[in-house]
Amino acid sequence: QLSARGHWSTWPAFTSGQTVLQHHKPCCVPKERKSSNKQALLTIPKPRYLEQLESYLRKELQSLDLTKKNSQELKLQPYREIFEFFIDTFKTYKPLLSAIKNEYEVTLAHQKEIIRALEPLKAMVTTVSEEYTQQILALQEKERVEINMLKQEKQHLLKFIDNMKEEKSSLEIQVENLQKGLTEEYLRYLNEYHARKLLLANLNEMHNERLGLTLRQVQDVKSEDVVKLTLALKIARQDLTKAQVELNTMIADYGDVVPRRDFESLEKKYSDLLQEMKTWQKDFDQLHKEYDMLLEIHKETAEERDNVFIELQQVQRSCTPRPNWAKCSDVIPGGPDRWSSLAEGKSSDQLVDMLLEEIGTGVLKERDVFPGLGKGDDVPVYLRYEGEVKNKKLSKKDVVTILKDVWREKIALEQQVWKRSSLPEFFLSYLQKKHGDAAAMEWSYTIYENMRLYQSNHVMSLFYDILTGKVGEEQYHGQNQLISNLQKELAAWDSSNTGSLTSEHMALREVFPLKRNDSIQELVDASRYKLDSTEDLINYKSLFNEDEEGNAEPFIAKIRNQYVSEKQEYLRELKSKLGDLIEANADDLKTAFSTIDPHIDDQTLEVYIGLAYQVGKEQRDQDVLPVETALERLLAGDVRRVGPSPKEES
Repeated sequence: QLSARGHWSTWPAFTSGQTVLQHHKPCCVPKERKSSNKQALLTIPKPRYLEQLESYLRKELQSLDLTKKNSQELKLQPYREIFEFFIDTFKTYKPLLSAIKNEYEVTLAHQKEIIRALEPLKAMVTTVSEEYTQQILALQEKERVEINMLKQEKQHLLKFIDNMKEEKSSLEIQVENLQKGLTEEYLRYLNEYHARKLLLANLNEMHNERLGLTLRQVQDVKSEDVVKLTLALKIARQDLTKAQVELNTMIADYGDVVPRRDFESLEKKYSDLLQEMKTWQKDFDQLHKEYDMLLEIHKETAEERDNVFIELQQVQRSCTPRPNWAKCSDVIPGGPDRWSSLAEGKSSDQLVDMLLEEIGTGVLKERDVFPGLGKGDDVPVYLRYEGEVKNKKLSKKDVVTILKDVWREKIALEQQVWKRSSLPEFFLSYLQKKHGDAAAMEWSYTIYENMRLYQSNHVMSLFYDILTGKVGEEQYHGQNQLISNLQKELAAWDSSNTGSLTSEHMALREVFPLKRNDSIQELVDASRYKLDSTEDLINYKSLFNEDEEGNAEPFIAKIRNQYVSEKQEYLRELKSKLGDLIEANADDLKTAFSTIDPHIDDQTLEVYIGLAYQVGKEQRDQDVLPVETALERLLAGDVRRVGPSPKEES
């Protein structure tokens, strides 16, 4: 019932004299009537039916067990039943109230579906959070162990330094003692030297005195006694014998003594010769090391020479006269002008591929259907179809646009779920989402045939190789990251934001520190291909442009070609270092990588070993792998040098 002003009453039991006013909006009570309506409501008794509904609601709520997990849903059920009783009672408003109830029910069901869909995501977030927490704890534990090891090593080194200091002090004391002993010996020998001179002088004096005595005795012999002379002669002979013995003893004792002046001169000469010998030994070791390195380079050069000679012989046996490519301009759409632009700077092999693409384009446009490959397990998931498939007859531009959109969707999905998905399965799901299950195979076969035909197009050929498993998806992300880093570095060097840089400010050496000088020069030349010889201002932003068919500028194409050639050269060095090994284990590969790339870190080394084995770490530590298989898998992945090679460092 409505009040006298046209509004819902608190109780549905107004007096019979009340009427419904027209042209009044619900829930819009004039201010002057609010207080009077409130007084009127307080005087009207509560209806019996309302009391029955409230009593039923209280009983139902009291009988519920609100300790259960779904207590809120159980509590909602009595209110839903009361509302249904209310709708059934008021027949006039039943359609409107039923519609309101149904809309609420639909909204609640929708909200439950959303909550149910978010529960796995919540569990996944919890799992990922726990995993990363475990990783952080593991890293902290690893760092704690390394810090303890470093502290122990520090204590060991400090003890070693203390021992060395003590040894130095001991040696200094020994040197002082030796110097004192040498000084004492020198003084003793000097005294002996002077004593020897005095002894010789005394001997000479004694000899002269004896000669004088003899002469006097001869003069007085006639007057002296014969016995006395005999006794004197005997005593003189004894003195002579004693003097002769002392003289012989001194000659024997001091015959080998070297003068100090000669000793110091010989000692200085010995020190000079020893220092010179150490210098020659150091030069000899350096020359020996350079000789070994040159010998290894000579060996590698000889192998390359032999390989080139074998390739030359094969080319000479299989070479044919160079064809007249100008004849192709008559059959290629666009005439001589288009053919000259297509053939510019291409080798014969590239011209053959281009000619096959042009022929295949015409054949592909004439085909209306493709034969299905069946539903066997050996057929890729995106080509499993029996019967004929309609050709959508897409252009290069359409295919390139679709492939770029596939990459964008895939990268966005992986960033959301933090998990790498399979490209073949995602490719099929993308086409099913865009065009439906029925038409997905038509688009899949058409795109596949176009990619297989246009191998000169980088976007198509790379997507085709990754889709068929010839190369890993890491190559796509690695090349894009390389180009993105270069673009950011060039923008950083462009402080004035003009979009142009000179050749010397292209910052290529900063972005590619491991490239050779000739490779850097090739990139500079590729960046200047549109400039005259006198111009030096390069519009670096235009170097990253692509045409509508996904063809990049020569600068980016050169970077991609160098990426492939540098990886092949890196793996050739790895194969050469493995030598004649037919099978290798994980330790052999780690040793070879560390030898050709000394700056490689442990994490990158584990990634490369994982690419080669493609199994768990526990299993690859026990298994051996054919060297050729390992090289093929590494060639398919994103493998590149981390630091300069030992040859370049030397």
